[in-house]
Amino acid sequence: MRAPRFNPLHLAGWLFADMLLVLALVAMGDQGDPLAAEAAPPKASGSAKPGPTKSARPKGPRAVTRTPVKVSIDAAPGDRARIQARLRAVTARYEGRQAAFVLTFGRHSDPGAGGDYAHEVNSLLEKARPQMFKGATTRDFWKGGSSGGHADLEIYFYTY
Repeated sequence: MRAPRFNPLHLAGWLFADMLLVLALVAMGDQGDPLAAEAAPPKASGSAKPGPTKSARPKGPRAVTRTPVKVSIDAAPGDRARIQARLRAVTARYEGRQAAFVLTFGRHSDPGAGGDYAHEVNSLLEKARPQMFKGATTRDFWKGGSSGGHADLEIYFYTY
């Protein structure tokens, strides 16, 4: 009796199912935020009478922006007061928004020291701006550089 041979046609169904799953995920990820569209004020025309206004606070789950706000700080490692002051300065224009998560890249020639600096910066985020960074998820990364004392932050805010 002969052993059955492998037939690649048997994998066609699995390949089709995997491709369909990927297509569905891409389609779902490309959808706009319907709650943001509802919250947008209608365009006013010259003949329209002002009616009752909707609540300013959107309803439903929050979403996270797709593109980060990128800021950089320069302060010596260990100088916590200077790091906090720089964080307050570079995030001042975003006051009133709430961060969902923050990726911090500490620059240094040594990966350990760069990651430590990123961790130090992340530990001071909530002290610098309590309302903006309360409950935000942070991640520490190293980014190659010639000297320490510099961090690049990518802040992903909630949409409202």
